[in-house]
Amino acid sequence: MKLAGMKTAFLMLLMLLAPGIQAHGLPDFTGLVEQNAPAVVNISTVSHGSTSQAHSFHSPENMPLPETSPFNELFRRFFEEQQGALPPEETESLGSGFIVSPDGYVLTNRHVVDGADEVIVRLSNRKSYEAKVVGSDQASDIALLKIDATDLPVVKIGSSKDLKIGEWVLAIGSPFGFEATVTAGIVSAKGRSLPSENYVPYIQTDVAINPGNSGGPLFNLQGEVVGINSQIFSRSGGFMGLSFAVPIELAMNVVNQLRKDGHVTRGYLGVLIQDIDRNLAESFGMDYPRGALVAKVIEDSPAARGGLQAGDVILEFNGRLLRDSSQLPPMVGTTPVGSDVMLKVLRHGREMPLTVRLAELPPQDEADDSGQEEAAGEEKAQKSNRLGLVFSELKKEERQELGIPDDQGVLVSQVTAEAAAASIQPGDVILMMDGQKITSIAQLQKLIEAAPAGKSVAFLVQKASGPVFLALHMPGD
Repeated sequence: MKLAGMKTAFLMLLMLLAPGIQAHGLPDFTGLVEQNAPAVVNISTVSHGSTSQAHSFHSPENMPLPETSPFNELFRRFFEEQQGALPPEETESLGSGFIVSPDGYVLTNRHVVDGADEVIVRLSNRKSYEAKVVGSDQASDIALLKIDATDLPVVKIGSSKDLKIGEWVLAIGSPFGFEATVTAGIVSAKGRSLPSENYVPYIQTDVAINPGNSGGPLFNLQGEVVGINSQIFSRSGGFMGLSFAVPIELAMNVVNQLRKDGHVTRGYLGVLIQDIDRNLAESFGMDYPRGALVAKVIEDSPAARGGLQAGDVILEFNGRLLRDSSQLPPMVGTTPVGSDVMLKVLRHGREMPLTVRLAELPPQDEADDSGQEEAAGEEKAQKSNRLGLVFSELKKEERQELGIPDDQGVLVSQVTAEAAAASIQPGDVILMMDGQKITSIAQLQKLIEAAPAGKSVAFLVQKASGPVFLALHMPGD
């Protein structure tokens, strides 16, 4: 009986302690929020001359709410009380930002203020100021604002480099206009590359971010800003657990340039690159896919002057290993113009060092815009080869349109299903095979017939969208 009583008492003690045990180690954000919330601002913009209605209330799916929705009246009252009714010819958008200097400099996303005729910054004490856009940068989606105020609370700038996967982070912002909303989560990944966002290695989190959070700060547990909440990935328009923030180091570099020069400069290498898949890795004699494969070197660029060639695989940039091609653009872009950088490249199966002096990225990075429609060219058509490809000579006007020199390239005029499976299409131009420049149909046919069966061979192919390397598996006879 005594032993049974002791067991009962022990179990009761465990039950009493369970909540404390479960909560032990979980973060308490209250101090962080109290310290930093005053430096987070609400940003509203007004654009004149639009034919849109004054109020267009949207659901998280970014679709207008039904007229019968009970939320219409709720949102209408909320916005009219907070900001007043707008004339029919004006449209409004909302976002977030944070104060980075006591004299009124505010950091936010470019897309929050882009195209706005008026920008209003409202502080946590509910004072509002008309803001001037000091400058903005499209490539990083960063904008710097200035309000006429002094002795303002500011955030503490940290470093995203020290962030670890799984670390707690917190966001403060104004989703859907609900000011000073706090959400928390963890760092899901670092160095993410998004389509058409070449120069930003995003921080991926699962922090709940919604329209209106854009431009707001992402904090670590030390109360330091480590990123700017910028984008979400969603199939519906609402939050789905995939949020992306611009690293604060990149943002502050942009801010410093905007304050000093009014614009942003970036390093420029002058190459078109692509990822390496398993078959391409095999064709280049690599143990596993890594690095950035150079598909084209821009004429008279730093890369051309430094000796880079199409078919080179850039393995390292200034001593930093490249896991894939997405890591190269931000590395190049954040390197000061005029810097001499060391590259380690793989060429014809051998690693070699190259030194390249970076130039300034042109205003519009003219990588390549061939804009070619599907080429025809049935003249001098040859018989199909073991790859199921039929080749033709390129016409002079086709070369001019694609920017292909007179001594290189053979046109693909017909393909079989096997070749099409490898993404070779009629109208493509074969520029290189297995590291060799293609100058004639006869040369290309000979190389194809001589290639060992079962081997993956790399072809440099000029498509309408630009040059790309493709690996074709050589069939048996």
